[in-house]
Amino acid sequence: MKSLVRIPNTFAVVAVMLVLFAVISFGQAPATAPTAPAEVLFKNVRVFDGKSATLSAPTLVLVRGNTIAAIGAAAQSPSATVIDGGGRTLMPGMIDAHSHLMFASLPQPAILTSDIEFVTLAAGKAAGEMLLRGYTSVRDLGGPIFGLKRAIDLGLVTGPRIWPSGAMISQSGGHGDFRLPTEIPAAPDAFSYSERLGAAEIADDAATVRKRAREQLALGASQIKMMAGGGVASSYDPLDVTQYTEEELHAAVQAAENWGTYVTVHAYTPRAVQQAIAAGVKCIDHGQLLDDATVKMMADKGIWWSLQPFADDQASPYPEGSPNRVKQLTMFSGTDNAYQLAKKYKVKTAWGTDILFSPETLAGQTKQLTKMVKWYTPAEVLKMATADNGALLALSGLRSPYPGKLGVVEVGALADLLLVSGDPIANINVLEDSGKNIVVIMKDGKIYKHTQY
Repeated sequence: MKSLVRIPNTFAVVAVMLVLFAVISFGQAPATAPTAPAEVLFKNVRVFDGKSATLSAPTLVLVRGNTIAAIGAAAQSPSATVIDGGGRTLMPGMIDAHSHLMFASLPQPAILTSDIEFVTLAAGKAAGEMLLRGYTSVRDLGGPIFGLKRAIDLGLVTGPRIWPSGAMISQSGGHGDFRLPTEIPAAPDAFSYSERLGAAEIADDAATVRKRAREQLALGASQIKMMAGGGVASSYDPLDVTQYTEEELHAAVQAAENWGTYVTVHAYTPRAVQQAIAAGVKCIDHGQLLDDATVKMMADKGIWWSLQPFADDQASPYPEGSPNRVKQLTMFSGTDNAYQLAKKYKVKTAWGTDILFSPETLAGQTKQLTKMVKWYTPAEVLKMATADNGALLALSGLRSPYPGKLGVVEVGALADLLLVSGDPIANINVLEDSGKNIVVIMKDGKIYKHTQY
């Protein structure tokens, strides 16, 4: 008796797969994704443009498609969808310059013991929640993020724009070496679990560094992330160690520059940062333990400093007295001085959170922004999280996945906008309660939230 189920031939299977691939890759986003009105007119809004120290007088802002078309008296259109701001603040969408979306929303044991599908689903949920907190863009500095980014771009899930680094590149025993001691030494050409997932890659000579950097660029990295010094969360490296040689770092810089982009490094100490700068690195992430001479060097050479407000103001995942806790407290002790030096030498400073393994801390993401008033005025803090971070994203050049200007409210800029109840320059804390106070969220001209008020 013949089976009632017909098994298609190989050609038919391949043809169907190619059609599905074409639809997924090049077709329209699903019907559930927000659509962009042809035109949106915000009226009676006071604008924080991403740069100024004060809000504008009540004005008009016209969005056409995914860009800002006009501001002020010229912002007129009889056919536009009108949003009356009622005197509320219109500002750029916020940008987190140091995120790890794949690693932020679950405790570390769950990430290490769960399959990647579960981790990705959790990250997708976290991405949607991040967008609803008002973060329309992030620079993701390490993790298997390419699939989630693609899903967001296609409208399969909601979330911010992502500038992906892909896998972090680390030396053996470096900050990105997640292998167990029983996995060392590795067999030739053997890849650890984190390497197979694309979370981190181990490279111990210039040729391998260059190869790993090229692989991430091929997969869609907008910048390359290297581990240039010791870290808090890693198992093997003391905080003070310098990682890689100048030649090895330069190999990644060459690969990135050939693709029109740049390398950023994880580093805390003067020696690690000075070596990275000598190798041609364009951005330093962290740097809590830097000294005057190194920070002056950064300012003189126009190096970006992506600095996080790390402080001992919340529960630590590390037991008191443990090596990781000692490293953490040492790093925390340098945060205040780092910000003072950044201000003293007028270094190009970005703001980011670097939240890892903590759904509670991630939910309070904006508290990592508002606490910056310890060192800066609210207007300066907002500028850092909008226009300044937008300028850092632009460092990716043609490798930017989203051509256009971000972080500002100006004609021609991309329409990533927030309508906020209250004046965040007068009271930046209003941004912490995003559910109540951020009443409209627009990304790329699409409205993802519009609360009736």
